[in-house]
Amino acid sequence: MIDIAFLRNNPDAVRENIKKKYQEKKLPLVDEAIALDEKKRALQTEGDNLRAARNALSRRIGQLMKEKKLEEAESVKAEVNADAERLAQIEKETQEVQDKLTGVMMRIPNIISADTPIGKDDSENVERTRYLEPRVPDFEVPYHLDILEKLDGIDIDSARRTSGQGFYYLTGDIARLHSAVISYARDFMIDKGFTYCIPPFMIRSSVVSGVMSFEEMEGMMYKIEGEDLYLIGTSEHSMIGRFMGATLDESKLPLTLTSYSPCFRKEKGAHGIEERGIYRIHQFEKQEMIVVCKPEDSEAWYDKMWNYTVELFVSMGIPVRTLECCSGDLADLKYRSVDVEAWSPRQKKYFEVGSCSNLTDAQARRLGIRYKTEKGSAFAHTLNNTVVAPPRMLIAFLENHLRADGSVEIPEVLRPYMGGKSEISVKKA
Repeated sequence: MIDIAFLRNNPDAVRENIKKKYQEKKLPLVDEAIALDEKKRALQTEGDNLRAARNALSRRIGQLMKEKKLEEAESVKAEVNADAERLAQIEKETQEVQDKLTGVMMRIPNIISADTPIGKDDSENVERTRYLEPRVPDFEVPYHLDILEKLDGIDIDSARRTSGQGFYYLTGDIARLHSAVISYARDFMIDKGFTYCIPPFMIRSSVVSGVMSFEEMEGMMYKIEGEDLYLIGTSEHSMIGRFMGATLDESKLPLTLTSYSPCFRKEKGAHGIEERGIYRIHQFEKQEMIVVCKPEDSEAWYDKMWNYTVELFVSMGIPVRTLECCSGDLADLKYRSVDVEAWSPRQKKYFEVGSCSNLTDAQARRLGIRYKTEKGSAFAHTLNNTVVAPPRMLIAFLENHLRADGSVEIPEVLRPYMGGKSEISVKKA
């Protein structure tokens, strides 16, 4: 949510930002917000004037009572009572207008960075840098489900019976590999100075509306029937929600946290073969990182965070590239975002395995996350980034470490988490 003062003073800049995001249907929100803001401020002025007049009349009543002018004092009391009734009405109207204004402001997208490329959707994201040379082996790389099944590492059919489409059982060495990657990513981030957390896996609606736009919530979140609780789509949701309504000590910033959680997403819509299997699923696990910092530090942290993800994948021998997300691909709260994509030898192209975002103070305004300053307090900046999400990472891992005989090499950094194993072998029939 942007600052109402910024919108009030720069309405054309806000309109231009909306156009850059190809959300012209939201242009009327600017005028609506301005009108509501003017109405709220007019009510506040009237209320302030009434309070000042009431204070003056109260002093007048005291003076009249001292002078024994009781009849005149009663007349002034009636005037004070009338002003009190109007003041109560003004306070009620002000809150109603404020609620409407907040609702409108929460639908206006955050101002994007000057470096963000302008484009309609993810097809216009811009490649920045590649890391490790992508390679295609001299043998055919099977579909990832076929690889997993030959390694006796997955059971999709049973999961469909127990839970439906979009779920799976991981078994044996593949399940162990999944946990090994999560554990390695956890220790990797701890070594970078991040504090490890395991957050709640459900959050209230007040947190949901603070961490994302209404459109995102509808498309992603599972609601618990009969409860004011939602299953998290990523641990960022509950991790940022932890600081809702808080005024943080400036000396303790930045807060650098890495969290583990299962994640739950609706993932609506049909997808091609490469997005079936374990690419788009309703439940997965992820290691996340978040940073809460002062505004002047957020861009530096943004660069550090996505570089950590790149470093992690490179350490496991997986080629990756970074893409700067274009304006039309940015969620409403995002100032800028970069996707990390891993190389797929099977598809001979890259696919997304993580995303790093700087939300500036947009999320903090919605959640009321501030920090103390010499002049009072200010809104913090919040950032989030995927360290690793094993389902998609497993696809990249298996394809890039697959051998011609169907076995999979385990890179050295993961072997301590795999009991010293150097490979996962094909199971004999």
